[in-house]
Amino acid sequence: MAKAGSDPTAVWEAVREFALTLPGAVEEFPWGESVVKVNRKVFVFLGGGDGGPAPGITVKLVDAEVHAHALSCPDAAPAGYGLGRSGWVGVPLAPEGAPGVELLREWVEESYRTIAPRSLVAELDAARSGG
Repeated sequence: MAKAGSDPTAVWEAVREFALTLPGAVEEFPWGESVVKVNRKVFVFLGGGDGGPAPGITVKLVDAEVHAHALSCPDAAPAGYGLGRSGWVGVPLAPEGAPGVELLREWVEESYRTIAPRSLVAELDAARSGG
């Protein structure tokens, strides 16, 4: 996995690599930016990883406490296009005080668990428990 410190691009790459380890995850580029999907549904938008705008991620966080925590990050905001009403939060990786890789992975996994079919979530749980 990419070594990720405070470099936003390295953090972005580490999050991307993690998302692709989840059962059934595939990367696509529908709007010229990376998204990771499960069962043809996006569970993480990975904006700005190609040297363009500042790197960031957008995830669906339905737990109220987790959602509020994500929104408390510097420059984080509800996602545009009406997605924010459904729990989607955009989190930039560049500002001072941006979340670390481990927390971002937790949010990506929560988003995955919200979007993925139950059978794939069960597969993830079995892999995590060594089963």
